Amino acid sequence: MERYFDEAIETASREEILEIQNRGLRDVVKRVWDNVPYYRKKMEAKGVTPEDIKGREDLHKLPFLTKDDLREAYPYGLMARPVKDCVRIQSTSGTTGRRVVAFYTQNDLDMWERCCARALTAAGCTPDDVVQVSYGYGLFTGGAGLHGGSHKVGSLTLPMSSGNTDRQIQFMTDLGATIICCTPSYAAYLAESIHERGVRDQIRLKAGIFGAEAWTEEMRQSIQERLGIKAYDIYGLTEISGPGVSFECSCQNGMHINEDNFIAETIDPKTGEPVPYGEKGELVFTSFTKEAFPLIRYRTKDICILTEEKCECGRTFIRMTKPLGRSDDMLIVKGVNVFPSQIETVLMNQGYPANYEIVVTRENNSDAIEVKVEMTQEMFSDSISEVAGREKKLVAALKAMLGIYCKVRLVAPKSIVRSEGKAKRVIDKRNLYKG
Repeated sequence: MERYFDEAIETASREEILEIQNRGLRDVVKRVWDNVPYYRKKMEAKGVTPEDIKGREDLHKLPFLTKDDLREAYPYGLMARPVKDCVRIQSTSGTTGRRVVAFYTQNDLDMWERCCARALTAAGCTPDDVVQVSYGYGLFTGGAGLHGGSHKVGSLTLPMSSGNTDRQIQFMTDLGATIICCTPSYAAYLAESIHERGVRDQIRLKAGIFGAEAWTEEMRQSIQERLGIKAYDIYGLTEISGPGVSFECSCQNGMHINEDNFIAETIDPKTGEPVPYGEKGELVFTSFTKEAFPLIRYRTKDICILTEEKCECGRTFIRMTKPLGRSDDMLIVKGVNVFPSQIETVLMNQGYPANYEIVVTRENNSDAIEVKVEMTQEMFSDSISEVAGREKKLVAALKAMLGIYCKVRLVAPKSIVRSEGKAKRVIDKRNLYKG
């Protein structure tokens, strides 16, 4: 394997990994107790001190941290190091009200970039590759993380950022990009644009690293087929560091969590009680090597399944599934839990492109859900009766998946706005009807 496959760590025994995490947990708990009054107050409220924490088995004694805590402590209230020791901030995209701001020392940046380098290496990246980073740069972590990871590997890095699709394709063809890093929705848009321009035979891509939004296995297969690549998932969040908290290997069977930096657990989102490996739960992270902005038991709101079964690639880090939804932005329609990924699975299984909108409304105290689906050019040439038949078939498929009726409206190709960043799939208008 290439130089950023750290065999000593990534193939360590579970006992060795547990010892690393136990030492790290004891250290980070002591650091926040000594340096972060906000944490110390929360720990005192639970009646716990650093002496009570010996290792992972004591995690349950520690208080959770949520995004509300980050907003309340904004901007400096959760810092464990003085500002003079910090070299950068990053911030979340799409946050309303007070933004979530994360701080980094130089060591924090090096750790983050090493994690992203492991992700790139797992996707086959070497110093001979040309990495086109089409995530947004700036406060958003996507561009910065993969950019730094590409440098760590020693690859030629194209810092494209998002948008300007014509320029993206020009550089991709002229400079021979072999790995693309962007959101999956933008990858789908790039694939569509490349085919429209008739330059598919000029594309040398072999792999793509896609994250920052939910995407289904069906969408992965579509991107792989249209771009002729292998599509790898990557996971992260600004609060913990950014992309690279976990990454997919060539087995494409879950994302390996960088356990020498992060402790992962799953909990019941309603009770907060731990959930065993192999069962669905809300993902919770402790970032024990972070210096400036370490978070302990941070509730991500992402629902997933953890497994500690050894992967065929040889890595022993536990794996997480793709997020199966979120405990906070999950739609509840007519008392039924609905995840957009379920709808996407139905659409792509029926041969529709990944361009759709979910509109939820409430009239006369009753919820209604409409799915606007973009047709392919071939479908658009169908007769009115054929289109109606297609809509009826989708209604039945969605009801079988969700258990509720969804209105379906097939719309013309390219009539739904394309995304060059995170795709906005859900429009929930129900708040307009609140008194």
